[in-house]
Amino acid sequence: MSELISANDTRYSRQRLFSPIGPEGQLKLTKSRIAIVGMGALGTVIANHMVRAGVGFIRLIDRDFVEWSNLQRQMLYDEEDALQFAPKALAAANRLRQVNSEVEIEPHVTDLNPTNAQDLLGDVDLILDGTDNFSVRFLINDVSLKYNIPWIYGGAVGSRGVTMTILPHQTPCFRCMFGQAPSQGTGETCDTIGVIGPIVDLVASHQATEALKLLVAETKYLNLNLVHYDLWFNQHSAINVTKAKKSDCPACQKKQFDYLDADLEGETIQTLCGRNSVQIHPIEARHYDLSAWAVKWNPLGKIELSPFLLKFTINSKLTLVLFADGRVIIQGTADITEAKSLYSRYIGA
Repeated sequence: MSELISANDTRYSRQRLFSPIGPEGQLKLTKSRIAIVGMGALGTVIANHMVRAGVGFIRLIDRDFVEWSNLQRQMLYDEEDALQFAPKALAAANRLRQVNSEVEIEPHVTDLNPTNAQDLLGDVDLILDGTDNFSVRFLINDVSLKYNIPWIYGGAVGSRGVTMTILPHQTPCFRCMFGQAPSQGTGETCDTIGVIGPIVDLVASHQATEALKLLVAETKYLNLNLVHYDLWFNQHSAINVTKAKKSDCPACQKKQFDYLDADLEGETIQTLCGRNSVQIHPIEARHYDLSAWAVKWNPLGKIELSPFLLKFTINSKLTLVLFADGRVIIQGTADITEAKSLYSRYIGA
């Protein structure tokens, strides 16, 4: 059995002693490949567990940068990351590499969308949901079904959290459960009603545990219920969703991958959930010299330049955040028409 044990004999010793994993399970973990979509509150907890557990390859996907409001619950970031407007995927990767150099960590500072979803998610064994965006979850669901990759849904807001493990073509898929993405601005978010850190830890730890079961092939112990917690009001429920699988589901039954095959031009403009912001992302790959743009915009407003992005504050209400790939977040408006007008005025066609 010694050939199954890592050269670093002590790192995973307590995990190997746990009989459902053992040396064989640990070897399976080291050979596993996962993707985590969203490196906010849930994603940072999930990634921390997966890296410390020794999962061999971990792809981190996030479009955002670290802000001061993140530090209350997003455990991989610190004040220096917020000061530098560090992209979350890169900041998380740097921190996690210090935790476990044996794990291959591949960060992607990008928006998961129909143009890149298959490349980023199609070659892994498991997808973990750390996002706060329903449209992205439906996109993950499409990739999961097309490539037969399990994924684990999770969400947390206020003191409430929910999670569900989805096995393609076996359990109800995400579209069976939720139909379609809700309209922007109709749901509660962390930016509108807040969130406490402990519910994030609970939900993400549940997701991480289910991930370990899947990766070591202990599937008979999977929790396939829709699990809900409310820590503040002492509530917990586990709903049996077996009968929720729909015989006419467009995704898992008819194989209509509407979110994966979405109109690409329409996907380039998106309001950001609960943040009074609009993201505009050009389909064609571009490269912007942020320093040159800082010089160009300097006479027009306040400039904050980091190695990763450029913040241009136009007035007390509006800020443009420009990334080197041409992606822009326009903060201070949820009006797509206004955002497109500002983009055209300050970036161009």
